Amino acid sequence: MEIQKFTYDNKISRLFLNATIFWGIVAVLVGLLIAIELVFPKLTNGISFLSFGRLRPLHTNAAIFAFVGNAIFTGVYYSIPRLLKTPLYSQLLGKINFWGWQLIIVAAALTIPFGYTVGKEYAELEWPIDIAVTIIWIVFGLNLIMTTLKRRVKHIYVAIWFYIATFVTVAVLHVVNSINIPITFLKSYPVYAGVQDALVQWWYGHNAVAFFLTTPFLGLMYYFVPKAANRPVYSYRLSIIHFWSLIFLYIWAGPHHLLYSALPDWVQALGVVFSVMLIAPSWGGMVNGLLTLRGAWDKVRQDPVLKMFVVAITAYGMATFEGPLLSLKTVNAISHFTDWTIAHVHIGALGWNGMLTFGMIYWLMPRLYKTPLWSIKMANAHFWLATTGMLFFAVPLYFGGITQSLMWKQFTEEGFLKYPNFMETVVQIIPMYALRIFGGVLYVTGIILLIINVIKTAYAGNYVRFEEDEAPALPSKLTPEPGHRGLEARPVMFTIVALIVILIGGIVQFMPMFMIKTNVPTIEAVMPYTPLELHGRDIYVREGCYNCHSQLVRPFRSEVERYGDYSKAGETVYDHPFQFGSKRTGPDLARAGVAGSSVNKPNSWHLTHFEEPQKLIPQSIMPPYPWLLENVLDISTTAKKIRALQYLGHPYPDGFDEIANEDLMKQAAQIAGELRSGGFEIDDNREVIALIAYIQRLGYDISKPADQISVND
Repeated sequence: MEIQKFTYDNKISRLFLNATIFWGIVAVLVGLLIAIELVFPKLTNGISFLSFGRLRPLHTNAAIFAFVGNAIFTGVYYSIPRLLKTPLYSQLLGKINFWGWQLIIVAAALTIPFGYTVGKEYAELEWPIDIAVTIIWIVFGLNLIMTTLKRRVKHIYVAIWFYIATFVTVAVLHVVNSINIPITFLKSYPVYAGVQDALVQWWYGHNAVAFFLTTPFLGLMYYFVPKAANRPVYSYRLSIIHFWSLIFLYIWAGPHHLLYSALPDWVQALGVVFSVMLIAPSWGGMVNGLLTLRGAWDKVRQDPVLKMFVVAITAYGMATFEGPLLSLKTVNAISHFTDWTIAHVHIGALGWNGMLTFGMIYWLMPRLYKTPLWSIKMANAHFWLATTGMLFFAVPLYFGGITQSLMWKQFTEEGFLKYPNFMETVVQIIPMYALRIFGGVLYVTGIILLIINVIKTAYAGNYVRFEEDEAPALPSKLTPEPGHRGLEARPVMFTIVALIVILIGGIVQFMPMFMIKTNVPTIEAVMPYTPLELHGRDIYVREGCYNCHSQLVRPFRSEVERYGDYSKAGETVYDHPFQFGSKRTGPDLARAGVAGSSVNKPNSWHLTHFEEPQKLIPQSIMPPYPWLLENVLDISTTAKKIRALQYLGHPYPDGFDEIANEDLMKQAAQIAGELRSGGFEIDDNREVIALIAYIQRLGYDISKPADQISVND
C-alpha cells in the first residue's frame, strides 16, 4: 500500500484563534457595559450609539458570530485536515473565509450601534451584509466539502458529520430568514409579516442556537475531548443516534418561542412536542462526551483543559434539559418575557460555548508553538473565575425572573392586580442585576488571564506553521458497505441526506402557514400604518425598543387585566418585522394606543419620557433618548417605503407614494401643535413626533366598537 507524505498548514487556524480571543473580549465587555446600564441607565449620558437598545444586539452578534463563529472556524480548520489525513483543499479559500468574516463583523459593529438594523433577533444585519455572509459561508462550505472529497481515510469521523450539518442548515436558515425588500443601501423590510414573520424568525432564531452554537461545538467536542483525554469516543453507535435524531428534531422546535401567542395552536403544539423529544439526543451527546473521560478523572483534576471541557459539557446538558422544560406551556407561562430566559441562554453561551472554546485554545497553543502552556496555575485560575462568574451571572437572574413573573400574576383577595404598576416588579430585581455585573466582572477577568497566558506562551515558543504527516492513499475504488458505514464513505450523499432531514420540519410547519389563509385570519378594521407612523415604527426598530418591550398580550387574566385584550393574528399583518419581543424589561406596548389601557399615555407624557424617563418615573431603568427631540425626521425615503409595502400587499391607494409626505406633514403638525399648546417647544419635523404617532397607533384599530370589526378567514 502506497504511503503518501503531506503537510498541514496551521496559518488559517492561528488567524481564527487570534480573532476568537480578540472578539471574545470585545463581546463580553459590551455585555458587561449593557449589564451596568440596566442598573445605571444614565451611564452613557444620552449618547445614541451607546444606548442599551442599540448595544444589546451588538453584544449578541459579537458573542454569537464574532466570538463563537471564529472559534468554530478555528477548530474546524485545525481538525478537518487531521481527521481526513489531507491538507486543506484551498488555503486561498481559507484566507477569503477569514478576512471576509472579519469584515462582516466590522460591518456589523459599524452599522448596528448606529441604528442600521432589520430588527429581528440574531438576524439584525442589513441586506448587503446578509449577502456577504452568504458568500463567505459558501466559501467555507466549499472548502469543507472539497477537503472531505480529497481525504485519505475511508469513513468520515463523527465530528465531520456535525460540521457538514452545520454548513447546510445554517445556509438554509440564513437565506430563508433574510429575504428582504431593500429600501435603501442600509434599509430593508422582511418579506414576511406578523405571525408568519414570527414563525420564520424563531425557526431561524432557535436553530441558529441549534446549528451555530450547538452542532459545530459538538463536532469540536468529538475531536478535542478525546484528543485532550487521550481516550476514544465512548460510543460510536450512540454518536449515530445522537447526530441524526438531533438534526431531525431540532428544526421543529422553533415555535416554542411563541407559546400563548397569535400563532395557530397546531404549530405551537408541534414546537412543544419536538422540544420535549430533544432531551434524548441532547443528553445522548452529553453522556457520550462525559463518558469519553472515563478512566481519566485523575487527569481531569490536574488539567485545566479537561476541567473546562467537563464544565462545558455539563452546561450543555443543563441548557438542553432546561430548553425542553421551558417549552412546556405551564413553565413557559412563567418564564417567557423574564430574565429566566436570559439566564438560560447564558448557561449555554458562557458555559457550553465559552468553556469549550477556552479549553480548545489552551490545548492548541502548546501545539501551535511547541512549548508548554506558560502558566497552568493561571489557566486554573481562569477556570474558577469563569465557572464562578457564570454562576453569579445566571443564578440571580433565575431568581429575578421567577420573582418578576409571579409578581405580574399576583391578585389581591378582592380580585385586583396586586402590583398594577410595572415598575414595582422592576425594583425588586435590580439587586439581581447588580449581582449579574459581579459575575460578568469575574468572567471578563478570566478572559484577561487567558490573553496574558496566550501571549506569554507564544513568546516562549516558536510558531510551527507546517506539520508533516503521512498516511496510506485512499483506494480509487472503495468497497461498498451497508448501513451507516456506507454513508460515511460517501460524503456527498451524506450531505444530501442531512439536508433532506433538516428540511422536513420547516416544510411541514411553513407550508400550511403560508398556503392556508385561515391560519392568519384578517381583521377588516386593521389598516396599514400612515406614513408618519411607518417612520415612527422604523425609529422604534432602530433604537432597539423591541429588546425591552414586547407587543404581545397573552391570553392570561393577569395580562388582559394589565394591558387589555389579548393579541390576534390579524392585527399583525402589516408588521414588517413582527414585534412580539422576547423580554419585558418594560411593560408590553401592544395596547399603548388604546384609551383607558394601563400603558396608554398622552403625547406630552411620551415626549417627556423620551427626553428623560426619570422625570416621570424616578426608579425607571430606561435610558434617555434626547436625540429623538433633536434629530430631523428624514422623509426622503417615504415614497420608496410605501412602494415596497404596496409590493408586499399593503392596500395603499395607487399614487399614494407621491402624496405620502403631505399626509405625513399633516399628521405631524397635528401632534406637534397639540404639544406646543401644552407648553412644549417642539418642531413638527422631529423624530420624536413620528415615534409618538406610532406608539399611539398600537392596538388602536381593534379597540374600535365591535360592529366596526370583522374577521375574514
